[in-house]
Amino acid sequence: MSVKIRMSRHGRRHRPFFRINVIDTHTPRDGRIIEKLGYYDPLEKATDKQLVLDIERAKYWLDKGAIPSDSVSEILLRKGIKHKYAAERKTRRALARKRARAAGLPFLKSERKTEEKPAPGAAAPSAEKK
Repeated sequence: MSVKIRMSRHGRRHRPFFRINVIDTHTPRDGRIIEKLGYYDPLEKATDKQLVLDIERAKYWLDKGAIPSDSVSEILLRKGIKHKYAAERKTRRALARKRARAAGLPFLKSERKTEEKPAPGAAAPSAEKK
């Protein structure tokens, strides 16, 4: 059985609240969980209440082979839990950036936006009037 550490969305519309769970990979996002590790409330002002995580249990599941999702991986790194999946993601991202640069394509959203904007002095081509 392969296991992942991922978030399930709760709360109401425009007020998200996420639970950090250990889940079998074949179950749906909000399906049956194996263990609840904590929660993440992105709209909470106080940083100590924004993220609550059982660090010992998270380390236990990572040692057992649980794979964190990308967002959970960032949360674990923020809490000071280093794991091999973060390093693998960093190398994959660097390789993708290298390939995009070699092809001359934008990699980040900011690069895409600057590429789409016309130069400030250039005027839009106008249709000829007859």
